[in-house]
Amino acid sequence: MKIAIVCYPTFGGSGVVATELGLALSRRGHEIHFVTYKQPVRLETISSHIRFHEVNVPEYPLFHYQPYELALSSKLVNVVKNYGIELLHVHYAIPHAYAGYMTKKMLADEGINLPMVTTLHGTDITLVGNHPFYKPAVNFSINHSDFVTSVSESLKDDTLKFFNIKKEIEVIPNFIDVAKYQQQAFTDCQRGIMAEDDEMIISHVSNFRKVKRIDDVIKVFFEIQKKLKARLLMVGEGPQREPAEKLVRELGIRDKVLFLGQSNEIDKILCFSDLFLLPSETESFGLAALEAMVHSVPVISSNTGGLPEVNIDNFSGFLHEVGDVEGMARSAISILKDPDQLAKFKSQALEAAKKYDVNEIVPRYEELYQRALATA
Repeated sequence: MKIAIVCYPTFGGSGVVATELGLALSRRGHEIHFVTYKQPVRLETISSHIRFHEVNVPEYPLFHYQPYELALSSKLVNVVKNYGIELLHVHYAIPHAYAGYMTKKMLADEGINLPMVTTLHGTDITLVGNHPFYKPAVNFSINHSDFVTSVSESLKDDTLKFFNIKKEIEVIPNFIDVAKYQQQAFTDCQRGIMAEDDEMIISHVSNFRKVKRIDDVIKVFFEIQKKLKARLLMVGEGPQREPAEKLVRELGIRDKVLFLGQSNEIDKILCFSDLFLLPSETESFGLAALEAMVHSVPVISSNTGGLPEVNIDNFSGFLHEVGDVEGMARSAISILKDPDQLAKFKSQALEAAKKYDVNEIVPRYEELYQRALATA
């Protein structure tokens, strides 16, 4: 199949998943065309099976805000016609599904019927899409997609609750390449760069927005380090980094917390982590938790959104109510203080992650694409 994928090219979960899906599909023999304003961060190589088409938005003094949707839909029309694209898969409802619909209408005028699959990822529904200003456009775009998927049952439920959806929404979860991570090898001396030999490594990876409850990460770790020798590795950048650094200073644990910024060595950090903290206000799926689990890292998380579908309570880690710092700390200590208990949870975290292996999930997208093509 020749498939065009539209996504955000940034570090965010939707862009990462869309890029990894395209890469996996290309390895299975499909021709993938990424169409966005910048090369996706996970797209390291271009080949005969993978192409990247940059969307340029011309600047005109007439426009106070440059019309990206117009530029994107026009670019998509050209890519479809020039490369014989058979199917369009857009990730994120706003603005991609809206631009995809306009693409379909322009192509229909030329006798080309292009089926479109829309994947909902989270904030496009719960935050941006549910804003009264955007809600009519999101509602329209979803209902005029040929097929719609969401990354979790929780997100599907939210979509049906917030919008008047007439389309069937199929849940196809995010995925991870288990074999790729099991092939990685890091030496113990690299662990020594991050922590002392007798210190537990606790980690957190996010975009440091308020919804991630970064202060709770710090507070949970503060309780852990009272009972065990531990080091906290904070990976990411965002508006809550500065307040988090201030809280670390106030609690007197500057020597135990490392802020590593936007790192390209997340796999190495997770490989040596003993525990992962994700106390978010909401998560549509919890890709960060899954990436920790595939490295055999148990997860202490909130029980919100799609997290209970990924992090299995008392198996791959523990779930707690949002804001339950004391409970999260107790669960963390119960795992870390006993070497046998820690080993058991590490093994179980990997076992739970295997459910989301790329070889289990990507064929579900292929089957969906075949149905979309059959109805075109």
